[in-house]
Amino acid sequence: MAPDTQADTRAQGARAQGAQVDVIVIGAGPAGENVAGRCADAGLAVTIVERELVGGECSYWGCIPSKTLIRPGEVLAAARRVPGAAAAVTGALDPAAVFTRRDRLVGGFSDDSQVPWLTDKGVTLVRGTGRLTGRPRHVEVTAADGDRRVLIASRAVVVATGSRATVPPIPGLAEADPWDNRSATAARSVPRRLVVLGGGAVGAELAQAFRRLGSAEVTLVEGSPRLLAREEEFAGEQVRAAFEADGITVRLGTRAVEVRRSRPDSATPRGPVTVTLADAAGPDARGDDARGDDAGGEAVVADEILVAVGRTPATGDLGLAAVGLPPGKFIEVDDRLLAVGVDGGWLYAVGDVCGRALLTHMGKYQARIVADVITGRRDAAGEPARDVADGLAIPRVTFTDPQVSAVGLTERAAREAGLAVRAVSVATGGVAGASVRGEGITGTSKIVVDESRRVLVGATFTGPDTQEMVHAATIAIVAAVPVERLWHAVPSFPTVSEVWLRLLEEYGL
Repeated sequence: MAPDTQADTRAQGARAQGAQVDVIVIGAGPAGENVAGRCADAGLAVTIVERELVGGECSYWGCIPSKTLIRPGEVLAAARRVPGAAAAVTGALDPAAVFTRRDRLVGGFSDDSQVPWLTDKGVTLVRGTGRLTGRPRHVEVTAADGDRRVLIASRAVVVATGSRATVPPIPGLAEADPWDNRSATAARSVPRRLVVLGGGAVGAELAQAFRRLGSAEVTLVEGSPRLLAREEEFAGEQVRAAFEADGITVRLGTRAVEVRRSRPDSATPRGPVTVTLADAAGPDARGDDARGDDAGGEAVVADEILVAVGRTPATGDLGLAAVGLPPGKFIEVDDRLLAVGVDGGWLYAVGDVCGRALLTHMGKYQARIVADVITGRRDAAGEPARDVADGLAIPRVTFTDPQVSAVGLTERAAREAGLAVRAVSVATGGVAGASVRGEGITGTSKIVVDESRRVLVGATFTGPDTQEMVHAATIAIVAAVPVERLWHAVPSFPTVSEVWLRLLEEYGL
């Protein structure tokens, strides 16, 4: 049966007739919201489809709750670095109070406070699961009660369904009902023992957060030789050292080969979890039998296991096959965020689902680009909108202590891209602004300069509160500011941003 015929059959069975609007957005997370709002501001009729909560992953199970869990330990550590203030720190953190504040910041896991932002702009919210039918600009929506209807867009359909945590095929892992980012950020208690699989941003942040909230034993397992493997090497090394000082056991070059949850007992209501570990270079890494000879390796027992090894696009039930795209995969897009391989120029994808940069702020940026493309907006030079930042300057912050804040390319990535670069580094704690913030402020600040153009292509800052340093670097990269010009951007004294002056001096200006 041809795709159009299949779509007609589904539409005939729908209990509501097709309703036409200008733009349909599937997914009301940060990216979807921004597409809808910006298109509505331009006068278009917009319908947004959401099967969970308006606000999406970031608002309820990602950025907001995770940073809320991280913040108390961060504040306590900052106070302990300051003589005089350190003496006033006499008690432990109060997890119950932390969870209460988390609940307040996520709106009690209700989107009542977020929906008005859409409706006030005239966007129509449809609750349900959106699915591409195969016909251009047609979306079938199935409500929770099974009711179905077909929506038709006159201009565009935008997919903004996000991603979910990847659960690797480790024997026994799925049966152990592991935590993912949602389980961890929505936790109601602190596990006494926690194993974290994955040393990227999510795994690292939550490992330290729960250790500081009161977990007696936290073991972080990472298959690569260092934490935060996509960042500069010194970043992962400094975070590892800080974790070990916090009492976190860090197992690098290690993988889990089997997971088993036992019966519940008085100490562990969900039952203890036994995680068998092996060298990451063992048989499994070569594609041999799932357990191989390593199943008898070292065992770590915990109350909970958190899986943070990556993200999978939430496209499994989106109907991608009906429009000729591989199901369950990231949607490849061009620099206008148009889906590659779909005729007619009507299907777009933004946010995690397009796989370009799995970060909330980048999804929101892509959303603005898509809205401008759909509405025909042009810049001051008359050029149509297109995505530039994804290939130029992606800012990112890992909210560990020390923080890792970076934008653009690492030195290694720049060289692999064929750029002739020079990198210079200075100590983040080597300026007066750092010394007044407390004792023992450490970290590294590094810039990567494309010597052919004499402009920055990357920057990394580690240390306390470096998240506020990265935007200046982002501006320098996006605007292609020559390093000689940066010399005239005078940093205030005494601030940590004075490291910019030290970096340029190290460079030789």
